[in-house]
Amino acid sequence: MFRINVKWCIGLIAAFALTASPMSIAQGDALFKAKCATCHQVFKDGTGPKLYEVRKKWEAGGAEPEAIFQWVKNWQVAVAKYDYAKSVESWSPSAMSTFPDLTDDQITSIFDWIDSQVEGGDAAGGATAQTTAVEGVEEESNLTWVWVIMAIIFVTIVLAIGGVRRQLKAAAADADGESFDPGMSYGEEFKQWAWKNRKYVGLAGLVIVICVVVTLFLGLYTIGVVEDYQPSQPIAFPHATHAGINGIDCKYCHNSVTKSRSAGLPTVNVCMNCHKQINGRTPEQQEKIAAIYEAAGWNPEGAGKYTGDTKPIVWNKVHVLPDHVYFSHKQHVVVGNVDCKQCHGDMTKMVETAKVQPVEELNKVDGNIKLTKATLTMGWCIECHKEKEVSLGALDTKKDGYYDEIHKRLMNNDKKLYEKYLEDGKVTVSELGGWECAKCHY
Repeated sequence: MFRINVKWCIGLIAAFALTASPMSIAQGDALFKAKCATCHQVFKDGTGPKLYEVRKKWEAGGAEPEAIFQWVKNWQVAVAKYDYAKSVESWSPSAMSTFPDLTDDQITSIFDWIDSQVEGGDAAGGATAQTTAVEGVEEESNLTWVWVIMAIIFVTIVLAIGGVRRQLKAAAADADGESFDPGMSYGEEFKQWAWKNRKYVGLAGLVIVICVVVTLFLGLYTIGVVEDYQPSQPIAFPHATHAGINGIDCKYCHNSVTKSRSAGLPTVNVCMNCHKQINGRTPEQQEKIAAIYEAAGWNPEGAGKYTGDTKPIVWNKVHVLPDHVYFSHKQHVVVGNVDCKQCHGDMTKMVETAKVQPVEELNKVDGNIKLTKATLTMGWCIECHKEKEVSLGALDTKKDGYYDEIHKRLMNNDKKLYEKYLEDGKVTVSELGGWECAKCHY
């Protein structure tokens, strides 16, 4: 029995090792949804061609092994270097986004995940998943089959070890002159052992039940929590270049952030304020800026003129709050003096359009309040309201009419409460009603 189980175990492990790494496929799943799902599907042509077994297609077409990696990173460079890439370029008039930040291993993991999908199954990149990616909802990775394989391997190993143990136990019983029934089933043997050690089995069972219940409740807190979400955009906008190198203030493009609930997306006319004169130094930059000209209906030839033939830009939303949540950018930016980086991260270092930053990344930014709850969750907001100070010292030192009025009301109506607020040397948002339900919920 032991030898048979070992053979099965070795065979399963070998088969598992010859397949794509589960970790690689899991990484490919996340990268596909973040980078590719807006334009590509697995088994169906969309804005971009279907990607199932695309590596075999390139190989059959005579493409060099490295050509497809270069295509993903920068298709223009690939077209200039590889003949097969030129033929792929003619497939669609839509220009593919570039992903210079992806490594060869990451690209391989994307293709591994794509090739592991089954047509007709619930594969990302289908119509449903593509819509979900555009709406900014990241689906959970489906790794069920990985756990099934690992479970089979584990059970096989346990059976093999169990066979050896029973043989040793039978030999030991025979040497000691004790009785041992080799025909006893595993279930009967376990019952016998459990009854003999019932006190410890009962305690272990209680601990396991408590752990399962706690795990289930903790799992409920992760429902609907999406961090590190990075959708693709119709036009590349490197914040690192605009806000970082060129030092453009966030409020120049998001000009409603100090006036309304929404920060607002810049119109193409805001882009044209600069890009009438700036059309790029490299072919890659010029192509990206040409997309802005197309959206604005601008003909750059000669002195340049507007043709009136515009093409609206449809940006993919990154941060999405539930309908029952009220959030005002004006109140936070103007009244609360909260820096954009507290919620969005350091935009001066982001090449791609902003994403929903994990709280661990936000905590690395200098000057940010260190928080522990997942980004955009209720716990995250409550924790920030507890830690964020409205004023270091008395409210009237801010020289702001809004806080002068609150200062006056507290002094006239409840001076002792105000003094209690100031015991730690600051007045926080929560102390001024920032934890009231109606502040954020309709």
